[in-house]
Amino acid sequence: MSKENIQKIIDEINIERKEEWRAELRRSIKAKERGNIDRVHMIEREPEVRNKIFEEVNLGYTEEMAILEAKRCLDCPSPTCVMGCPVAVKIPSFIKLVEQGKFLEAAKKIKETNSLPAVCGRVCPQEEQCEGNCIYIKMGKPPIAIGHLERFVADYERKMEAAEIPEIKEKKGKKVAIIGSGPSGLAAAGDLAKMGYDVTIFEALHEPGGVLIYGIPEFRLPKEIVRHEIDNLRKMGVEIITDFVVGRTATIDELRKEGYEAFFIGAGAGLPWMLNIPGENLNGVYSANEYLTRVNLMKAYKFPEYETPIAKGKRVAVIGAGNTAMDAVRTSKRLGAEHSMIIYRRTRKEMPARIEEIKHAEEEGIEFIYLTQPIEFIGDENGWLKGIKCIKMELGEPDDSGRRRPIPIEGTEHIIEADVAIVALGTKPNPLIPDTTEGLKIKRRGEIEVDNNLQTSIPGVFAGGDVMRGGATVILAMGDGRDAAIAIDKYLSEKK
Repeated sequence: MSKENIQKIIDEINIERKEEWRAELRRSIKAKERGNIDRVHMIEREPEVRNKIFEEVNLGYTEEMAILEAKRCLDCPSPTCVMGCPVAVKIPSFIKLVEQGKFLEAAKKIKETNSLPAVCGRVCPQEEQCEGNCIYIKMGKPPIAIGHLERFVADYERKMEAAEIPEIKEKKGKKVAIIGSGPSGLAAAGDLAKMGYDVTIFEALHEPGGVLIYGIPEFRLPKEIVRHEIDNLRKMGVEIITDFVVGRTATIDELRKEGYEAFFIGAGAGLPWMLNIPGENLNGVYSANEYLTRVNLMKAYKFPEYETPIAKGKRVAVIGAGNTAMDAVRTSKRLGAEHSMIIYRRTRKEMPARIEEIKHAEEEGIEFIYLTQPIEFIGDENGWLKGIKCIKMELGEPDDSGRRRPIPIEGTEHIIEADVAIVALGTKPNPLIPDTTEGLKIKRRGEIEVDNNLQTSIPGVFAGGDVMRGGATVILAMGDGRDAAIAIDKYLSEKK
């Protein structure tokens, strides 16, 4: 969210801080006592059990664990954790409610700014955002487990079947179209619905959820949780139309003629970046996007019960080191691979994946091959992958990303045996919408160009998430959706 919008949330927190019950909590346990409580670690399935099944790895907090972790919170006068949250969750406020055992009230507090708490509590990089800004970091202690607590209260609310539909303002009689049902689209839709707009989400696939459904595996984000959050949006009056490809089924201009007065493009980045090396068209070579979509959305791991097949492989190599690479390699292990490995051209220090995801992969028996770059995929006489020709790398001076640039070492070519390879180097936006929307400006790499209010070059058309950023986190995309909803409301309110 913008700094201005985050400051408004912090001002609200400071008003809430004056409530007597919070002062009583502060008096009941002194700051020094709170600081001496050890961080409460979440229960996990054992590695040799979980690497064979698709059930969730992290098992969550008990009520007692959540309350104990909440007691660590110092309720800082200047909540830097909130400043680190892209959707500005009222973190100190909801944690104090957890400490009191008021779990449903805590869930309601989170939902004032975050419509997908059960999702964010599982997949957000809290170590870089809210927890990375916790005051405990400066004190040399582990931060408050904000993500674990967020997940706990969201799960508690769902299990109690106590989710409340937010207050919907008086209907404005204006239609807004949301293109894409991923994190940014869902966030924008929820906020606009609360403001009183008639919101319709247009989703290209047969099930809404975007990357939350097709990209993130079941063992990290159970799909029932995503569907539950989406059902709550429907209860708020949001209409969701699936199998609708904007740019093909209908263009933005054609939807405008149907009465839509504003648009938010949250179509994500669905096209993979590939290595562009010989042999990339061999059988057994996948993009991570295709591989994970086949498994997560099409349930290829249950073939032939479900119609979509997938090459499982005995020796599976994933090229890349982000969260998507971790998802793909851990999925391959669960599909029965005897040997699953990550091939990365830098070292562990430079890996962009979350620390937790790397840790889980290592525990589950994944091999990490560092300072190695594929240069050719090698096939057998039947056109199937049998090996990857690689070259060793060394690190030079930092590049534009701040990481040291990998440099090939001559004469170090070698073959790594593999019968399945998955390329996980990131994604880029599909050009369909820009190609069918006259006047829509894009950047060099295909991302949609926006101004400070997330408005595109076309008045009334806004964009956010991966289609604008070119690849980012779930929570950053949600922040874009929330900011865009505020901007759309302003645009339509001022429109004559």
